Amino acid sequence: MSLLLAKGGWVFWLILITGSVGIAMFIERVLHYHRAQINSIEFLNGVRNVLKRDNIVEAISICDATPGPVARMVKVAILHREGGREGMREALDEAGLVEVPRLEEKVGVLATIGQIAPLMGLFGAVLGFMRIFWRVQASGGVPLQPVEFAEGIWQGLICLAAGIAVAIPAYVGHNLLVSRLNRVLLDMEKASTEIVNLLSGRGETPYR
Repeated sequence: MSLLLAKGGWVFWLILITGSVGIAMFIERVLHYHRAQINSIEFLNGVRNVLKRDNIVEAISICDATPGPVARMVKVAILHREGGREGMREALDEAGLVEVPRLEEKVGVLATIGQIAPLMGLFGAVLGFMRIFWRVQASGGVPLQPVEFAEGIWQGLICLAAGIAVAIPAYVGHNLLVSRLNRVLLDMEKASTEIVNLLSGRGETPYR
């Protein structure tokens, strides 16, 4: 590792920093989605049982005690139940405009890292070969020693390898986060539909 740090040049350090940022983003998002994803079936069953007893206060308390966007969406529907199906749907759409960006936040950073890391590695390789040709020109025609060529080649290969090594897990991490994100969004959509159907299926009898 010390050899890589010594021979890779400043571009190699930049790639390492970029990779570290990607790891931090991935861990933060995984933890965020873990907190956001709940057992929506069990949660909705609990809310449904409370609403059947016309106990709105307890239903809202259950939503407040449950973390994640699913519970917040259900709470929005309950609070806007008097507006009917259309009123609840409009309120849920507005709430979704707040919740979805929170969930999608930072996911694109991993995709960007996966795209630019190989380019950064290629840039480091170009700098390494430029270093070789500069030494050839500066030598004034005197043949260079193999070790002088090796330094530039080392830098180029190390940067290329580092860029690829960062890009691969970044792409994999991005796809994993998108999969988790889609599951949370699907839970939100299912919960929103079910709570709207439940609240609007009581006819004109208002919940209290």
